Amino acid sequence: MPVERIEVEREIVVPEEPDEVWEALTEPERLEEWFASDVELDVRPGGEGVFRWGDGDERRAVVRELEEAERLVLDWDDGGTVAIELEVVEEGTLVRVVETSPEFAPALELRSLAWTAAAA
Repeated sequence: MPVERIEVEREIVVPEEPDEVWEALTEPERLEEWFASDVELDVRPGGEGVFRWGDGDERRAVVRELEEAERLVLDWDDGGTVAIELEVVEEGTLVRVVETSPEFAPALELRSLAWTAAAA
């Protein structure tokens, strides 16, 4: 029986250049400013990442795809994925995030909403 997959998609325009947004998505120190408490990330295809939160939650990921300043795809250790795409728009950078999970995960939705609010 196939596993049901949940998908959360968000788009936001940030008034920054794609290179600046890319740094916020790929540099561990910058990720610790808005996403997780402690981040280790080897940003290259096949590179591994560990994301830890203050509540003890930890997620591991592998970089599946990488197009500098345009697209980053991570495969989570729980079978989910997150694809982040950047696009230049007149107002700055459109950030499109599509995250899938093999089952309903409230944390997925809450983190997506928190990220949207923090980026605004």
